[in-house]
Amino acid sequence: MKQPSLERLETRLGYRFKDAERLKLALSHRSYASDNNERLEFLGDSVLNFTIAEALFRQFDNAQEGQLSRLRARLVKGTTLAELAKEFDLGEFLRLGSGELKSGGFRRDSILADSFEAIIGAILLDSDIATCQKLILGWFATRLEKLSLKDTQKDAKTRLQEFLQSRQLPLPVYEVLKIEGEAHAQTFHVSCSTEALADKTFGSGSSRRLAEQTAAKAALSVIGIEA
Repeated sequence: MKQPSLERLETRLGYRFKDAERLKLALSHRSYASDNNERLEFLGDSVLNFTIAEALFRQFDNAQEGQLSRLRARLVKGTTLAELAKEFDLGEFLRLGSGELKSGGFRRDSILADSFEAIIGAILLDSDIATCQKLILGWFATRLEKLSLKDTQKDAKTRLQEFLQSRQLPLPVYEVLKIEGEAHAQTFHVSCSTEALADKTFGSGSSRRLAEQTAAKAALSVIGIEA
């Protein structure tokens, strides 16, 4: 399959590579070749976390460490990075092995998120830290602007766990009931059992983690805690 022109991706990213091979490497999944984007992903993840942490530190000068950590986690989690990758139509530029191509790997959130981080690493090597951070802040600008300290509330699973611990009850038990859909678009269905409730609660989502969060949120609602 012919690869689309990388200049289109560079235009969307707002950065023109001096060495195009760096961008090609950032787009190369491990299924494509042994020389792949995993090392660049490691580098990009580090730069991204630092850049977002500094931005949040400056934006919320009265926030506590825990609040800043939760805000950062919200911005750099895989689903958010996959959303950004899709905004750049990154999937059409990925270099994947035949197996991943057939299974729709170019649509898979985990591959998109990892490649997005690898591109950050590639830009750092191709330019400098200031250029890299400026681009990151531009890409995340809208999401940063929409944040408030109200977004630092602990997630449903954590809140349910703390509620049970405060009453010396066992931790909830989550069970995957079924998984539907193709590998690139799965839906997980999960149950949540707790001694605080007579009946199980249920949740579904595009990952096991999200399904468990939904089931925990349902449990909190039955208990009478606003989720």
